[in-house]
Amino acid sequence: MGTVVIQRIYHKEAEKIGEKVKKRIAEIEAKMTINKPGGEINALNDTSGKDYVVLGDDTLYVLDKARHFSDISNGAFDVTIGPLVKAWGIWSDNPRIPQKSEIDELLELVDYKDVLIDKDNSRAMLKKTGQVVDLGGIAKGYAADEAINIYKENGVESAFISMGGNVAVLGGKPDGSPWRIGIRNPKGSQGSYIGIVSVKDKTVVSSGEYERFFEKDGVRYHHILDPKTGYPAESDLTGVTIVSDLSIDADALSTATFVLGLEEGMRFIEGLDGVEAVFITKDDKIYITGGLKNIFEFKDESKEFEYVEKR
Repeated sequence: MGTVVIQRIYHKEAEKIGEKVKKRIAEIEAKMTINKPGGEINALNDTSGKDYVVLGDDTLYVLDKARHFSDISNGAFDVTIGPLVKAWGIWSDNPRIPQKSEIDELLELVDYKDVLIDKDNSRAMLKKTGQVVDLGGIAKGYAADEAINIYKENGVESAFISMGGNVAVLGGKPDGSPWRIGIRNPKGSQGSYIGIVSVKDKTVVSSGEYERFFEKDGVRYHHILDPKTGYPAESDLTGVTIVSDLSIDADALSTATFVLGLEEGMRFIEGLDGVEAVFITKDDKIYITGGLKNIFEFKDESKEFEYVEKR
């Protein structure tokens, strides 16, 4: 999934359980990737505008969730962003800036409402030829949730999995204390952070312009594309972190919230049950939603950021 996977499993069969998780993640990636041949999402994209494709339970569930978050975010997260992702190639070895005419043409293909899901017959289709579903903004979250399920099924009571910006924890640490998850400093190096959330049985997912980008003529182009403009999102945020029960939810919501920006993103998250967020703005301020007040610790070693307790 284009990232390093780290597991900490406290159990006498830890190694064996960790292997089961690795196998499950590989299985999910094979079904849902658009970065290599084969798999169910490629089959769906290959028949866009033509016919329905039968999908397995995993892919149908993730696609349905992606459609849901596209819907409730009013397209700030859009599962049909694929044509633009491919055109920019920011995840590839050869990123480029597409011509505006090309972007305008591809924007015609970006519309989550064109994803038709027929649950009764376990199938889906895309309305227009050339449309491309990209589950890159949500599949990692599903994989993390599946890891937690495997831990539970195997009697694990304390575990941690990190997949890049996606962290999910089962229970607390072996001594009963909460896991302390660092929130990345978007301007700092890998491993630097601006705060810590202390959690049990939660997921912590971060998105930001620091994750993947390229620079041309002194301008940075990051990987979080705005489905309405076709360009990297010009948000007033440099990073956002979502804390919730399910990683699949947090994965999609972190992208949507980044695109929406601070004010709209804060309203959006505050309107959802069981979801909290940390926002890092371009003017180096940190804001949090109310539910994190007792579990967020502002810890900025760089001394560059200001924690604003109330907006």
